[in-house]
Amino acid sequence: MAARRKIKWRKILYEHQNVPDNYVDDSFLDEMKKNLYIRNYEYWSVVKASGEITQQISSMCLFIVSFIYMDDKRLLPDTLVLITIAASGIGYTVSKLVDKFVALKSSGDENQRTVFEDLKTFVMFTGFSYCLSPVLVSLTETISTDTIYAMTTVMLLANLAFHNYGVQAAVVSEAFSLNAGIFASVCLASRLHSSWHAFATVLFSLQIFGLWPRLRHKIKATTEAFPRMNVALTVVVGFLALLALFTVSMVPAVMFILGHLFITFICPAWLISLQPLKNNIHGPWDEAVISND
Repeated sequence: MAARRKIKWRKILYEHQNVPDNYVDDSFLDEMKKNLYIRNYEYWSVVKASGEITQQISSMCLFIVSFIYMDDKRLLPDTLVLITIAASGIGYTVSKLVDKFVALKSSGDENQRTVFEDLKTFVMFTGFSYCLSPVLVSLTETISTDTIYAMTTVMLLANLAFHNYGVQAAVVSEAFSLNAGIFASVCLASRLHSSWHAFATVLFSLQIFGLWPRLRHKIKATTEAFPRMNVALTVVVGFLALLALFTVSMVPAVMFILGHLFITFICPAWLISLQPLKNNIHGPWDEAVISND
């Protein structure tokens, strides 16, 4: 009697193969692949990339120090408004120069906003902030100061967590990050002495949380032509924030230094040491990906 021929199992659903529904063939894992899309990092490239985070932290520290100075009456709101306008003018000039450089490099005819349009936007936001400042200064009179500071801390942490650091991720939300920063500035402005103080604080926060990150991203886009530009920006902003914190207290300044050292040097080494432990499994069970060729 001839031996019964064994029928090879096939991965199909339209034919009964005399096997249980939960049957798994030995060939099921033949197509399994590991770590297909692993990105190999270099230590110093990760150190340079960490500047995106430290720049945002330094900018936030400058904003907090400005509030402390105004709350202690060591900084006049007139001075802060003048500093904000001067810094905005310098930043706008740099932004236009970067736009021209990128346009020449790409040889593209991109439609850019005119100076009049930008000036109109600046006047509109400044006018709204000035008109609403009497409301902002008395907005949280019924809320305790401890609660205001707690809300501010949570919002500033949210600004850091959802900020766009140049990496595509689900947690990134520029709109939420900006709103969290502005909300934190409104909370702090409500604890200052007058509506003029509140106006100066909100105007400065618009620059720190709205305009300054966009300028940093534009400057980062020129790193191919000026590879050390982003590193120099990280050092300058960090040094200014450190000096500002030293004038307030030694403790936050030391914490600032330790935090920067941890983020800049220890975290990249930690990331690279964990790379060999990564184990992503890919196989026929993955969802189909449509390629738009």
